[in-house]
Amino acid sequence: MEKIFEEIVHIMNNDYAGWKDKKGCDNPTYFLQKIRGLQDKDQLTKEVFKGIVGDYLLDFNDHHMQFNVAGLHNDKPKVLGFRVRRFEDCLYVTHVDSESRLEPGMCFVSVGGQSIPELRERHHRLLNENHTERENWTPILSLYDEGEVENSEGVRRTIFLAHYEKQPYKPTYSVQQLRGDAILITMTDFANPDAIAKMITENQAILNSTERWIIDVRVNYGGSDSSYYPLLPYLMPEEGAELADKDEKMLINCTVASTNRILEELKDQLENTKDEQAQFFLKVIQREWTENKGKGFVEFDFSEIMQNSFIKGRRNPESIVVLADFMCGSSGDSFVETVKKSNKVTVVGRATMGLNDYANLATQKWDEGFEFMYPTSRLSRIDVGRGMTGIGIEPHLNIPWTPEHLNVDIDMESALKVLSSTSILISEFDTI
Repeated sequence: MEKIFEEIVHIMNNDYAGWKDKKGCDNPTYFLQKIRGLQDKDQLTKEVFKGIVGDYLLDFNDHHMQFNVAGLHNDKPKVLGFRVRRFEDCLYVTHVDSESRLEPGMCFVSVGGQSIPELRERHHRLLNENHTERENWTPILSLYDEGEVENSEGVRRTIFLAHYEKQPYKPTYSVQQLRGDAILITMTDFANPDAIAKMITENQAILNSTERWIIDVRVNYGGSDSSYYPLLPYLMPEEGAELADKDEKMLINCTVASTNRILEELKDQLENTKDEQAQFFLKVIQREWTENKGKGFVEFDFSEIMQNSFIKGRRNPESIVVLADFMCGSSGDSFVETVKKSNKVTVVGRATMGLNDYANLATQKWDEGFEFMYPTSRLSRIDVGRGMTGIGIEPHLNIPWTPEHLNVDIDMESALKVLSSTSILISEFDTI
């Protein structure tokens, strides 16, 4: 584990796309001494090591990194079984899967005997957000054994926090008919270009004929930008829109190590992707990495892809609302930023996660079951103070999150008002 930590430090100071911007921000000696001390006491488990690496990475202030460890909890990942969101001095339960003692709308008023403001102060490094509704409390709750919960009637009780086997993630790519002349498209990631292409093909008739769309990417775990390209002709205006930003550059840190890691991943993606357009994009990216191997920061030649950056759209749909939120990141960020260039689109909700200042992840794997994902690209907007870290891609119509969202889909109601279809009831969906 000591050797693996030293390799991670090397990656962060050589291969990571932000190493120049954040040079000297980390303190590897402190964490290395911590690892050695625990190792001497035979207390350095994989779980403890994962926490130390995570703590080290916090100093880079980049949520677009992941350090995963297989073999924890008997090879079955464990989770709390619920999610929360802070509003004022409480943590409101927003989603429940395995934790049957809780339900959405309940709130934690204290955890581990500490109030939520006290916890906020104690764990400010872990939260590290500029707005309450953007805070991720899951890592903090995982550190404690119990919490005091209040139900909708104001009754409080203490529950001991349990960990459950993580439920398998099932992506959603769906088209639903709203009552009237609108449809709802939901995409929870852009990781499967074939599935999204299939969704478009199977629903082509209604996509071509429906004048009003709502696209829900409030939860979108990213993937590949190429996955949403088939939707762009629908989303852009008839007269067209220029998607390329001439003032924006993306520099890729093409170290030898990153190139080898990326090429291996691209090989797997090409073997598992059938969509021709997605295949074309992947092959261009594969060529650029190969030709620039070992050259450091390079601007890739995407002229073959971007020669059609001026996209002409269709008459239908005439009006589109995109629902966004903090749980939309990476390619989700890119999607929201792209559709904002269309005058047919209104983005409603809250700012996205804002991961793409440093993006295009490479993965280093070790035989011991450790896996580290880190960004290899850097946007030039950082140099002029227009970075999205901690800010995200902001909506046209911002709707602050409140506990009322747990009772009524306020975002959807606002979307329907924007589309001038207030008679449509959001509770009456018919799946196509």
